[in-house]
Parts: sequence; C-alpha cells; structure tokens
Amino acid sequence: MDSLCSTMNQRIKGKHLSFEERVIIQTRIKDGLSLRAIARELGCSPSTISYEVKRGTVSLYHGKQRRYKADHGQSVYQANRYHCGRKSDFLKKSDFIEYVNKHFSEDDWSLDVCANRSLAMGEFSSNQTVCTRTLYNYVDQGLMDSRNCDLPEKLKRNTKIHRIRQNKKKLGRSIEERPQEINDRKEFGHWECDLVLGHKTRDDQVLLTLGERMSREFLILRIPDKTAASVMHAFRTLQKQYSKHWNDIFKTITTDNGSEFADLANLEQVSKTLVYYAHPYTSCDKGTVERHNGLIRRFIPKGDYINNYSLQDIINIETWCNSLPRKILAYHTPDEIFEKKLDKSRKLKMLT
Repeated sequence: MDSLCSTMNQRIKGKHLSFEERVIIQTRIKDGLSLRAIARELGCSPSTISYEVKRGTVSLYHGKQRRYKADHGQSVYQANRYHCGRKSDFLKKSDFIEYVNKHFSEDDWSLDVCANRSLAMGEFSSNQTVCTRTLYNYVDQGLMDSRNCDLPEKLKRNTKIHRIRQNKKKLGRSIEERPQEINDRKEFGHWECDLVLGHKTRDDQVLLTLGERMSREFLILRIPDKTAASVMHAFRTLQKQYSKHWNDIFKTITTDNGSEFADLANLEQVSKTLVYYAHPYTSCDKGTVERHNGLIRRFIPKGDYINNYSLQDIINIETWCNSLPRKILAYHTPDEIFEKKLDKSRKLKMLT
C-alpha cells in the first residue's frame, strides 16, 4: 500500500487518468474511502476524482442502485477523446480542394491566392474554404496534387553574404530625394526599372522590366543588348505608345546605378518624368521590380538564352504576372488595379 501511494504521488500534473487508476478508484470507493482520500492516494485533485465518479457511475438493479465502474469510466473517456479536437475538412470541402488544384497547376497561382481569391470574387463562402496555413498542412501531409518541391518560395534559401561596398558611382538624383508619398505606395504612376539577363554573352538579348509601385503592374520589353542606347530606345518606344498620357502614368522612375541606365535621366528633358537612382548595391530600394524579376525566373532560368524564347513567350509571362491575384492587393490582379487607376487618370485629364 505504501509503495502504491509513493508511486501515485509522483503523478505528472495534467496527465489523464489511466484504466489502472480507475480500477483503484472503484476499489477504494467499495472500501468506503472518501473522494479526498482517494485523490491523495492518486496524487491528483479531489475535483478530478469527483468528475470521474460522475462520468463512470452506472445504474444497477433496475435503477435501484448507482455505482462507479472503472470499465464504463474508461469507455466514456475514450469516446470523449475521439470527439475532441478539430477534425480535418479535406473530404468535406472537396469542391474547394479541386478549385485549388486546378488553379495551382493550370494558372500557377500560389496556395495563398487560391485560398483567398475565391473569397474575394465570391466563388466560395468562408465555411466552404480552408485557410492558407491549412492548405500548406495538406501539402505536407501529401493530400494535395502539389508537393513542397512545387512551391518555389517555400524552398528558397538565402546563401549570399551581405557585404557593404563603397565608392560606387552615382548617375543622378538620389533616392533619398524621393518624396515620402512615393515610399508609401499611395499614389499611382511611380515605377521601378531593372534588367534581366539570360546567358552572359554579348550575342544574347536582354529584358527591360518595369514595375508600378502601387498597382504592381509589370512591363517586360525585350531589347537587343544591355547598352544605354538600347535602354533609351525602348523608353522612347514606350513613350510613343502612351503618348499624351505619359506624364500621368510615368511620374517617376527609380532604377539602379548600372551603366545601362546612365542616360535615363535624359527623360526629364523631354517629359515631366523624374528619375531617381537607388543606393549602391541596395536592391531592396526597388523591391517591386526585383520581386517580379524573380517571377520571370520561374519561366526563364538563369543561364538560359533569352534568344530561345519567342516574343509571344515574353508576352505570356507578362500577362501571367499581371493576371496573378495578390494578397497585398486584396486578391485583385495588377491589371484590375492598373486599369482602374488608368481610367481615373483619363477622366481627370478630360475634365481639365
């Protein structure tokens, strides 16, 4: 008896009663011990014993007597354990899972976009969907058509060592002079600019990329090489395309200090567009276009010849980027936001 008490007094706090402990409770009640005495023996709270006795008590002899039975208490406990906790909604929400698999495989949407675009567009109600975290759990459990290797952002690793470099040339107006409202992304018409290289040879073409900071609209222009002359020719072509709306759409352009953008400040002489240059070796100053360049790499890996991709391939990449719903845009697409702002700008132009 003493050894039993010593063993029970070492009980872990919060641990559930076992079947053997329920047998002890049944035996001690039959011996006439109080609930408090049984609790001291088992090393738990008297309330625990009281609740257990209520759960495990059965009626005997046509209801004339009520007694605690350990096996009944154990069966009630197991039934409660089976019903507790959140249950998986995977099978119940098969229509939504099919919707996610379809857009993930056919449209290359992220799981987050699949989970929330359907709500934003009213295709599913909240009780018909699961959250983004749950979708990722389904992938980890192998329930989805996709695997972790199909999620490029999940497998990314930053292996580069950050080094502070100095004495980099500055080509024009510093980004430090850029107004605060541009940094806040609340005003339409402010762009970031960069180049995407294919194979590092002189005979390969280059992609000139521009990203609008507010709407995340993305433009891809293929140019013959990475010279300042080719970049300026592309901008002059773009300026002719937007003609009289250029100053309203391209209010500012932020780029890096690469030699290919050395002549970009010349735009200020023929338009109202202001050009700002980022800090040396600080790609985060133009994070929007850098992020979109990463999307291009899903289709054109580093080292591939851009010459091997047709103009239609480049257009398809641009179309996909601009039709991809974004969390930061409340799961609207850049095209939807860009067209809305463009129409508003045109109406204001007509009124003035």
